[in-house]
Amino acid sequence: MDSYASRFQSTLLQGLQNWELEDLSGSLPSLTAFAESIVEANKNLNLTRLVDPEEMAVKNILDSLGLLRLEWPLNLSCLDLGTGAGFPGVPLAVCRPEWSVVLLDSLRKRLRFLEGATKDLGLAHVRTLHARAEDVGQDKNHRQSYDLVVSRAVAHLPVLLELATPLVKVGGCFVAYKSSEAEAELRGSSGAMSKLNIKLEQVFEMELPLSMGERRLLVFRKVAPTPPSFPRRAGLPNKQPLE
Repeated sequence: MDSYASRFQSTLLQGLQNWELEDLSGSLPSLTAFAESIVEANKNLNLTRLVDPEEMAVKNILDSLGLLRLEWPLNLSCLDLGTGAGFPGVPLAVCRPEWSVVLLDSLRKRLRFLEGATKDLGLAHVRTLHARAEDVGQDKNHRQSYDLVVSRAVAHLPVLLELATPLVKVGGCFVAYKSSEAEAELRGSSGAMSKLNIKLEQVFEMELPLSMGERRLLVFRKVAPTPPSFPRRAGLPNKQPLE
């Protein structure tokens, strides 16, 4: 095993043990292969600034898997909103082969990379979707179709709520990966939650290993159908966030 893979695996394994997720250790080879494919592709695609093996293991892979510290059904349909380099969708798909996972992004070159990477990993339960979230949210093939929508996208919470909620089934969940500043964003999101018929169910706090920061998983539960006017047309959620 080369130096990168060795450092990556030892760091990730320690993190899994710290979080009592040792049962996922069988996925280490696939997670390592995915990390190495990102590092290689990153030379041309600029997928992530976190290519150091320890940072890749903790801030990208382990952080993505923090969702699995919560209880979820064995089988569910999941959409990763604004997947970017494949986080959290690909690590979740590696560790939960029973899930059906859709990776949504508006940049085709990212999805081409992810299509190749997931094929190499044998993840037949993963597919990509090239579109803007505003358009997908109004598409009858996707609207209110997913048990779980997740996102690590860097966007203000009211924006994420408008983009994600229309995709979630009534009774399903949206989980936003946020930093320790999540509480401030939540205070400004009550209006959006009310308009979109979604409620905050849990704030799950996580301390990343190696003093690499704190995370919050904001777990929202959809309580009624999304009004047909949401999401608004492309660009409006960012320009005029719900209040």
